[in-house]
Amino acid sequence: MAAALPENRSEARHAPARRADRRWDVNMSGIERVVSLLGAGALAYLGWRRRGDTVGAGMLLLGGLLALRGATGHSVVYRSLGLAPDATGRQIAAARGWTRAARIERSVTINRPRADLYRFWRDFRNLPAFMRHLEAVAVLSGRRSHWVAKAPGGRLVEWDAEIEDERENERIAWRSVEGADIRNAGTVTFRDAPDRRGTEMRVYLSYEPPMGPLGRGVAKLFGEEPAQQLRDDLRCFKNLMEAGEIATVEGQPSGRP
Repeated sequence: MAAALPENRSEARHAPARRADRRWDVNMSGIERVVSLLGAGALAYLGWRRRGDTVGAGMLLLGGLLALRGATGHSVVYRSLGLAPDATGRQIAAARGWTRAARIERSVTINRPRADLYRFWRDFRNLPAFMRHLEAVAVLSGRRSHWVAKAPGGRLVEWDAEIEDERENERIAWRSVEGADIRNAGTVTFRDAPDRRGTEMRVYLSYEPPMGPLGRGVAKLFGEEPAQQLRDDLRCFKNLMEAGEIATVEGQPSGRP
């Protein structure tokens, strides 16, 4: 389960600093860091020998970037592609015993009261209305539900989920239970937006692809990678809650909802 948003003003004051620190979370292996540092040294040497020309300057710049990458252990490319979890993602994985967990996070501001958004989301049967990858969600009890989702290649994956934590109009946290085709956990939080602009929603997901990074790469080729899905789903949810319908360009030569 991903970390929740700050619950009080004191935490909120320090939240930007914590977010800034996460830019440099280690998401590379030790071997990759060593290779980066060795490559940085080689480029620095070659660049120094060719100092004074454009190629030499480029080598020095690239060497500096590789040195930073090796020293911090953080790859911006890895983070943008979701090929390695950041520190929070690793903590989620360790807590659940997941060895290949990835983490994604998206937010959206919707011009509706928190109570309306919370109530709609809390009835998980509503989620397939705006989450296109979801085939169906059945509520089994007050805290347990059964999910069916579309996967690459026309497959269906299923799992039971259980609510772990819930605060009315503020937060819902859930996780898959034993036997899930894809192990996953998530949290959605609801906060009043500044200047009475509605509600700020933030969704955190942690999941373990069946094939690790390779599985995520294959999913991207099909346009069904979870980060892409979540971004589109929240845009559809915003349209649904603000306008009462989901905007679509279906039938046009090109374009996406």
